[in-house]
Amino acid sequence: MAAPATPGSEQIWLWIGTIGMALGLLYFLGRGWGVKDKKLRQFYAINIFVTTIAFSMYFAMATGFGLTEVELLDGTVLDIYWARYTDWLFTTPLLLLDLALLANADRETIYTLIGLDVFMIATGLIGAFAQEAIWRIVWWGISTGALLVLLYVLVGTLSEAAPSQSDAARSLTSTLKNLLIVLWLAYPVVWILGTEGTLGFIPLYAETAAFMVLDLTAKVGFGAYLLKNHDVLTSLGTGAGSAQPAD
Repeated sequence: MAAPATPGSEQIWLWIGTIGMALGLLYFLGRGWGVKDKKLRQFYAINIFVTTIAFSMYFAMATGFGLTEVELLDGTVLDIYWARYTDWLFTTPLLLLDLALLANADRETIYTLIGLDVFMIATGLIGAFAQEAIWRIVWWGISTGALLVLLYVLVGTLSEAAPSQSDAARSLTSTLKNLLIVLWLAYPVVWILGTEGTLGFIPLYAETAAFMVLDLTAKVGFGAYLLKNHDVLTSLGTGAGSAQPAD
């Protein structure tokens, strides 16, 4: 059953997220305008799509179209932002693609990472719509397990790529990898402690704010840090070993 527009402080956080994603999108469009380097254009295209999708889904949630209700068997009614999962389903593989291209990963590795990522989001979505609290927690465990496997594969992939990277590319990859790991591990913690995990230690408005901050950092912050390093990105695949990050 569709729910009305989100009232109160939850909606404020969603509008902040909408504006933040819009500003990130405009920033990437502005910086990427006129870029000629093929490799650099790839990275701009990926992060423009990330913020475009995130902006659209945050706008949907802020206006009430990305929200529905799930009634548990005990009669509890939970607000579920299905648009958030739609966002993650498309944007998280693109963020992984950023790192995979930076590390020059092969196609099989990219397919493995994206497959694990889609499975992680899909099982999290099943958990969000489960009607019994115990099954919500079980599906959370499955999704979190997929996340841990994904991060293990990602770290292994980037470690294998490190010897063939320049010092600057290796440093950039390491920074972005660590940022992604910290942020992505925070998502299941917020989920299980919040209303969707039914524990309710974190109220809905705080849960919404936490996801918004994580999303902005993982999408706009991640992309901005990546794309400011023009010299590193344009040197990929050229054999340059002494490229230094751009200011």
